[in-house]
Amino acid sequence: MRNLIGLLLLAITCGSSAHAADVAAGKEKAEICAGCHGDNGISQMENIPSLAGQQDQFIQWQLVYFRAGSRKNEQMQPIVEQINNEDIRNLGAYFGSLTPPKGPKDDNPDLSEKGKQAAAGRRCASCHTDSYAGTKAVARIAGQREDYLLKALHDYKSGVRSGGGQAAMADVAYPLSEEEITALAHYLAHL
Repeated sequence: MRNLIGLLLLAITCGSSAHAADVAAGKEKAEICAGCHGDNGISQMENIPSLAGQQDQFIQWQLVYFRAGSRKNEQMQPIVEQINNEDIRNLGAYFGSLTPPKGPKDDNPDLSEKGKQAAAGRRCASCHTDSYAGTKAVARIAGQREDYLLKALHDYKSGVRSGGGQAAMADVAYPLSEEEITALAHYLAHL
C-alpha cells in the first residue's frame, strides 16, 4: 500500500509541464474546502486546520493519504472522492500561495516559553524548520489553530493518526506529557 501511495504521489507531483499546477483552478476547486477550512484557507472551526500558506507538497500528500484511505476522516472522505490528481496538484498550489494565518497575541508567555523549550527538546525545527513554516512535504505548524495542534499531537501520541510522517511524529509525541503537549500547541499557535 505504501508503495502504491508513493507511486501515486510521484505521478501527481512529477507530471510534465503540461500538467503544471493551476492556482486559479485550485481556488475554484477549494470552494468545497471552505465550509470547514474557511475562506482563503483560514479555519474558524474547532479542530479543523487552517490550510493557507501550508506547504504545497504537504497538501498534496495529505489529500493522497485521505483518498487512498490510509488517513481516515469522516468529513474528508466524501470530499476526496470528488477530486482527481490534477485537482490535488491545483489545491496544493492554491493553498500554498495563500498568506498563512498570523498567530493571535500571546496571552500566556510563560506557557509559550515552556512550549519553546519542549520544541527545542524534541527537535521540532529539524523537520518543520526554524520558523516552523515547514518545507516540501512537512507541515507548516506556526500560526496553526491551537485546538487543532492539541488534537494532532494527541492523535500522534495515541497512534490514531496515520499517513505521512506518522512514524517520526509518533516517536516525538509518544513521550510528551500532557503539560508539554499543551505548551507546544500554545507556543506554535502564537508564532
